[in-house]
Amino acid sequence: MLTLVNVNRMVPVIGPIGLDYVAASAREAGIDVEILDLGMADEPANAIRKYFSGRDPELVGISLRNADDCFWPSADWFVPGLRDVVETIRAVTDAPIVLGGVGYSIFPKPILEYTHADYGVCGDGEAALPALIHQLRGRRKLEDVPGLLWQEESRIRSNPPSWPDPISLGTARSFIDNHSYFKRGGQCGLETKRGCNRRCIYCADPLAKGNKPRLRNPSEVADEVQFLLRQGIDVLHLCDAEFNIPESHAYAVCEELNRRSLGNKIRWYTYMSPSPFEADLAEAMARAGCVGIDFTGDSASESMLRTYCQRHRREDLAAAVRRCRRNGIAVMIDLLLGGPGETTQTVQETIDFIKKIDPDCAGAALGMRVYPRTAMEELVRQELRDGNNGNIRRKYSGPTDLLKPTFYISGALGERPAEFVRDLIGGDQRFFEPAVEAEPDAAGDSDASNYNYNENLLLTRAIDKGARGAYWDILRQLRRS
Repeated sequence: MLTLVNVNRMVPVIGPIGLDYVAASAREAGIDVEILDLGMADEPANAIRKYFSGRDPELVGISLRNADDCFWPSADWFVPGLRDVVETIRAVTDAPIVLGGVGYSIFPKPILEYTHADYGVCGDGEAALPALIHQLRGRRKLEDVPGLLWQEESRIRSNPPSWPDPISLGTARSFIDNHSYFKRGGQCGLETKRGCNRRCIYCADPLAKGNKPRLRNPSEVADEVQFLLRQGIDVLHLCDAEFNIPESHAYAVCEELNRRSLGNKIRWYTYMSPSPFEADLAEAMARAGCVGIDFTGDSASESMLRTYCQRHRREDLAAAVRRCRRNGIAVMIDLLLGGPGETTQTVQETIDFIKKIDPDCAGAALGMRVYPRTAMEELVRQELRDGNNGNIRRKYSGPTDLLKPTFYISGALGERPAEFVRDLIGGDQRFFEPAVEAEPDAAGDSDASNYNYNENLLLTRAIDKGARGAYWDILRQLRRS
C-alpha cells in the first residue's frame, strides 16, 4: 500500500490537488493508496501516530507544496517542519519515505539532504511513484524511476526530472475531502497544463514543472470540472503558471467548457500573462465562467520589464484591463518591486501607470525570492563575489543559502523601501501594500491592505462567513463593504 501525506498547513487551507492526481494514478496502476491529510489535523503528530498504529504501508510519499511563504518580511520557512514530519513518521513505520511536490522539486537535493528522507521525486509524481513501488518490489533498478533522487554510497544520485508530455491526470478527485477544503478554503484548484517556456529571471515554475507547456486534453479538464460540480464545488482556481501560454490551449479549454454549457454553472479564476490576450480570448473566457484574472505584471517600467525578461510591455497591461472591463472580468495586476536595477523613479513610474489604467486591484509585492538555478541566482552570486550584499535580505545568519528564504530588494530604494512604496500608493484602495519590516504582523488581522494570504485572519473569517473566490478578490470585496 502507498500512503500519501499532505503537510501543507497554510491558512486558509488549500486542497492538495497534486495528491488527488497522484493517488488516482496509483490506483489505476493497481496500487492500494490512502491519503493522510495533515492540512486540517488539530495535532499532526498525534494524527501520524494514530494512522500508522493500524497500517503498514510499503511506501510513504510526502508532498511539499511550499518551501516557504515567499513573502518578505515574514520569510516563514516550512522545510524544518517537513523534517519534523519525516522524523515522526520514521518513529512509527519502517516504510521508506519519498518526498515530492512543487516545493520539493525546486530544491530536490538540498531538501533530501536536510530531511534525511530515503527518496525524492523531482517533477510529476503520477508515473514516478508507481514506478518506484514496482522497483522496490522487484529488481530495484532505481535508474528506471523518472525524476528519482536517492542516496548511494554517501552521495545522492538523480534521474532526469519527471516531466511527461502530454499529461493525463485523474478526473475523479475522490481521494481528498474537496468539499471541506472548499468550505474552509473558499476555492478549489485544478490544472489544465504544467510547465512554462517563459524565461523570467526569478521564476521557479520551470524548475518544478518543466520548461515547456505540457498540455492536458480539454475534454479531460471539463470532465474534472463536472466531477467537482457534482461535489457541490462551483468556484475554481486554475493552477497553471499562465493560462494563456499557449493561447491556443486556453481557447480550446474555454471552447470545451462552453460546448458543455458549464459557463453559467461555475465561476473560475486564473493566472495569466498580459500578452497574448486578444479580445476574442477574453470573450471566450467570460462565456466559460471566468470572473477574475491575476496578471503577472511585475512592473510598468519598460527598463524593469526588460530586466525581468518579460515579453509584455506596459501598454499590454492597459489593454488587458480594458478587455477585462468589457467582459465583466475582475482584474488583478501583480507587481514585483525591488528587483535588479529598480530605482525610486522606476517604482514611481510603475505606481503612477497602474493608477492610470485602473485595475480592480494591484499587488505591490516588494522583494524578489531568489531561487537556485535561475538567472537571479547567478546575479546574486556575482554581487556577493564583488562584495556587494546590500541588496540581499534574509533572516538567517551564516553563508547565503537559497534553500532558506532569501530576498533581493534594490538598495536604491533606500533604508525603508516598504514605507517609500506605501507613500507612493498614498492610501489608494486599489493597491495591496507591502508590509513594513517593523510590522511583520501587518499582513494578518489589521486590515485588507496586504495580501500575504498565509495566516490572514481577515481573509479566513470572510471565508468562514461564506466568501468564495480568489483570495485577492475576496480581500478586494471586503474593502467595499
